[in-house]
Amino acid sequence: MMRYTIFVLTGVLALALFAIALALPGYDLMASLAGVVMTGLFILGVTDLMQTRHAVLRNYPVIGHMRWLFEGIRPEIRQYLIESDEDEEPFSREVRSLVYQRAKNVEDKKPFGTHERVYDAGYSWMTHSVATKHVTDFDFRVSIGGPDCKQPYNASIYNISAMSFGALSGNAILALNKGAKAGGFAHDTGEGGISRYHREGGGDLIFQIGTGYFGCRRPDGGFDEERFAEQAADPQVKMIELKLSQGAKPGHGGMLPAAKITPEIAEARHVPMNEDCISPPSHSAFNTPLEMVEFIGRLRELSGGKPVGFKLCIGHRREFMCIVKAMLKTDIYADFIVVDGSEGGTGAAPLEFSNHMGMPLQDGLMIVHNTLRGAGIRGRIRIGAAGKMVTAFDIARTLAMGADWCNSARGFMFSVGCIQAQACHTNECPVGVATQDKLRQKALNVADKSVRVANFHNNTLKALGHMIGAAGLEQPYELSPYHFNYRQQRGETIEGDLLFVPIHDGSLLDGSCKDESLMSRWRRARPESFARMD
Repeated sequence: MMRYTIFVLTGVLALALFAIALALPGYDLMASLAGVVMTGLFILGVTDLMQTRHAVLRNYPVIGHMRWLFEGIRPEIRQYLIESDEDEEPFSREVRSLVYQRAKNVEDKKPFGTHERVYDAGYSWMTHSVATKHVTDFDFRVSIGGPDCKQPYNASIYNISAMSFGALSGNAILALNKGAKAGGFAHDTGEGGISRYHREGGGDLIFQIGTGYFGCRRPDGGFDEERFAEQAADPQVKMIELKLSQGAKPGHGGMLPAAKITPEIAEARHVPMNEDCISPPSHSAFNTPLEMVEFIGRLRELSGGKPVGFKLCIGHRREFMCIVKAMLKTDIYADFIVVDGSEGGTGAAPLEFSNHMGMPLQDGLMIVHNTLRGAGIRGRIRIGAAGKMVTAFDIARTLAMGADWCNSARGFMFSVGCIQAQACHTNECPVGVATQDKLRQKALNVADKSVRVANFHNNTLKALGHMIGAAGLEQPYELSPYHFNYRQQRGETIEGDLLFVPIHDGSLLDGSCKDESLMSRWRRARPESFARMD
């Protein structure tokens, strides 16, 4: 019966305190107030005993509520008191601190050596050269746009990944976009459309089109060519990105309830305020690989020849090959492809999707890079990569594996003040980044945070330049898997060019590809359908 001790004690104390209030003049007010508190707790205990929903409260009246109290502050306890600098939950304190330091333009050096376990499996490092180079220009750029593109874009190799207005607050979007303008890099709108905050910032935009066609949709939810052409004609829009899937929840749609749709969200997405806003799991504008590449060609035409590409998290490798074969058959090519790794995570998603759906970035990037090489078209299609791209080392390693540029979502979220509270889906973000609560987002100072966004970008590319110079190189495009080493399970090391082996140009077309896993899927891929054919 010890579990009822606190409950019984509240009743006893309530009676005792009221007795003291009556018996001892001068203590009546204080004792009465304490007695009221104890009486309230006793009534709470009675309610706990009578309810049938929570077994913990029936067995532990009053004190059982401590479980919910500690559960509610568990993330904060872990983050501030328990986790080490290297615990990735999902980003380590060491990495978050690096972003904050670079965003604030303060010292980002670290004393007393690495905390990394350099002899553990999975550790990787970049090789340096005795003949180092002195890199002074850190404005690394890549031209995006194939032969069919009339308005190619000279993009930074590090840009803000897709995060929609609605998922992020207006102040967060405005700070990110102003920072992008100041730093000369691009800001992906996410599938939520171009909001007034994107336009006010004036920074370069990558207009993302998702399955809901927000910003360019008909009343029935289908794609609206006229609205798209109107949006794409804006000089602020530099590229068009067709989203097939995202790393956080590949193959999963979503819904924004009508109650959460503000006038500003309705304006950006072109949706009514009194209806749930649906993002289907797949596109309605096309059903087959051939229809998809024809749609890409149409988007390029409607946009006046701006670069058009698509973003996906790799699932069935054969399906990506179906798209590549469709491009070969129609002679309609995407200008770029963004590979999103399953470690991407700004979008709230079911646990099973976050943990067990989609291919991680390194694997997906190699599939895309090698397939394009094997099809003989790698030279005309640029590849972007997203998925925990925060440090200069992340960027360097990803570029070496075949990417032409990198995108980051959570890194730039940290730069505007995100503290990894992981309350993005609750509308209760404590720093005003991922919320539509006007009072909460007011705490995010746009003028200050936009400078931090630009600082983070600039200092990260400066760090990348220093790493490239240390390797004896002058430009990021000179990086290759050869420049990296990886610790294996039994302690041995292997060079990256032996671990990530690129296939020969055109080897899928002529059948000389020695990677049978790719070759067999290539044989089964058809441009007419995504369906599997045995």
